[in-house]
Amino acid sequence: MRDHSIFQRDIKNHWNVQYNQNGYPHVQQGWVLHPEKQKEFDPFILMAEDWFKRGTFSDHPHRGFQTITYVVDGRLEHIDNHGGHSILESGDVQYMNAGWAARHAEEAVDDDLIHTLQLWLNLPKSLKNTKTSYQNIYVENAPEVPFDGGRIKVYSGDLAGVKGPMESLVPITMAEISFSAGASYSHVLPENHNAFLYVLSGELEFGKSKTTLEKTSAATLTYNEKGSGSSELVIKANTRSKVLIYSGVPINEEVVAYGPFVMNTMEEIQQAFRDYHAGKFGPPAV
Repeated sequence: MRDHSIFQRDIKNHWNVQYNQNGYPHVQQGWVLHPEKQKEFDPFILMAEDWFKRGTFSDHPHRGFQTITYVVDGRLEHIDNHGGHSILESGDVQYMNAGWAARHAEEAVDDDLIHTLQLWLNLPKSLKNTKTSYQNIYVENAPEVPFDGGRIKVYSGDLAGVKGPMESLVPITMAEISFSAGASYSHVLPENHNAFLYVLSGELEFGKSKTTLEKTSAATLTYNEKGSGSSELVIKANTRSKVLIYSGVPINEEVVAYGPFVMNTMEEIQQAFRDYHAGKFGPPAV
């Protein structure tokens, strides 16, 4: 039974992702969260959906934020300049805290065409100089909770009575929810989290407005930033469907995102480029 005493979420804004055909090796790319609208998405900066071959995202630096990379299909090889190496497959997620100075490569394995969703998650000013770290969340290690007609897989945060394994430096949730046709689910989130969703497959209705969204649709949700309780998003699947839902507490700081860096001022961006060219990010990731 629905609990009307808690904040009822609804769709705030929604859109369909538009794709660019880039050719080889970065075959196709689209913005799920467009970086020009980052203030609306706080604490998230952007989300890119990419299809690519090996050689697209070779050795490169980052500073000042975190990434959450969800593998939709194919095999993703991670290499960093601290000796880290791993291969992720469909349903796996990699969390990276770039912190002070990350230098890594994200490559398709062999001749795979890899399909990923990469979310950039901001760090508050107080955490931008933290130590670089990586964490792989393999699909089999993310707890699942069944419901009538579906299941929720929890990658991060406390959801549906379980805790996801992701160790983010800022409080976030990430869940993948799968439905059979006609199934319904009430997704409970902290009331003060800014949240968005992306439909991976099918067609679903969301919130009290019963807004219908389908594959490649993205949306932000209403929320109460000053609230301290729980909130609920009612979802009904019109067809067999799958959706990703992310949420986080807004940081409410000035943000400058330029190239591979996310800082609070342009001077800090320029310093990051100087540090990188001076070799302070360490050797290449090979």
